[in-house]
Amino acid sequence: MLNILLVTFPFFALVLGGFVAAHRRMLPLEAIPGLNGFVLYFALPCMLYRFGSTTPIAQLLDASVAGVYLLCALVMVGFAVVMTLNRRIRWNDASLGALVAAFPNTGFMGVPLLAALLGPQSVGPVIVLIVVDMVITSSLCIALSRLDEGEGHGAAAMLDAAKKALRGVVANPMPWAIILGAVASAVRFSLPGPVEKTAWLLADAASPVALFTIGAVLARSQIQSNHPMPLSDYVPVALMKLLLHPLLVLAVGTGAIQIGVPLDPFALTVMVLVAALPSASNVSLLAERLGADNGRIARIILMTTAAAFLTFSGAVSLLT
Repeated sequence: MLNILLVTFPFFALVLGGFVAAHRRMLPLEAIPGLNGFVLYFALPCMLYRFGSTTPIAQLLDASVAGVYLLCALVMVGFAVVMTLNRRIRWNDASLGALVAAFPNTGFMGVPLLAALLGPQSVGPVIVLIVVDMVITSSLCIALSRLDEGEGHGAAAMLDAAKKALRGVVANPMPWAIILGAVASAVRFSLPGPVEKTAWLLADAASPVALFTIGAVLARSQIQSNHPMPLSDYVPVALMKLLLHPLLVLAVGTGAIQIGVPLDPFALTVMVLVAALPSASNVSLLAERLGADNGRIARIILMTTAAAFLTFSGAVSLLT
């Protein structure tokens, strides 16, 4: 366990560093979108392309991994919505809460952390899970969030929201980086030397800057949305993310293997650890854009990120 904490500590320490820097205004809040833009549009796509292009194409097209993980994500979304929907928390807030319950911080934190813990062979399943969450889980929750628009227009609003969500996926550089990396892997294409070196330098910057940015985004969300809220509004969702989600993936994946689904046990370990990651920090930005209670979402993300230092490390200790 101590060896695992020694590996995970620098990752969470960078998140804490970003949080402290933004909270104490050593990093101006106005600079955070620039950091986020650098990670999202430059560093992280280069890192995903590098991993995708150097990973065997079969690992990037594993239907068993995608199917089992998607089933668990749908169950998590449905369960979280049913458990939180009430007179105060309507569809918009319940759906975005369900998204943080089912959407791990895989891109910014999971890829570098799991590569450090389990080696580069873990990246193939991780990339598959990123695609499932970005394309399906997030689109479903955005569509559900529009059901508050009224019974007469609910279905139309939901369909319109789904279209906008899919357009957002198309405009996101991360899926395209994964696709291009997979194509490069399939045809064994290598970038020209100087171009590859430039891309790899950006890829090397992705992990530290992304982790620091997570902390800064969480600090900004806490500063801007710090209003009183009962613990029952966010603690149960945080517990769903850190405990229920990985246990569900473990149970469904183990059952799938027993009935003959060709799911590799190592891939299942990667899937469970991805599910044990804290909630994706970018959901806070999405909640702000969709008019949901960003204070609630930020509290869930902050709580899962802080607690995951111990819960995630415990999961790694139990599974490896």
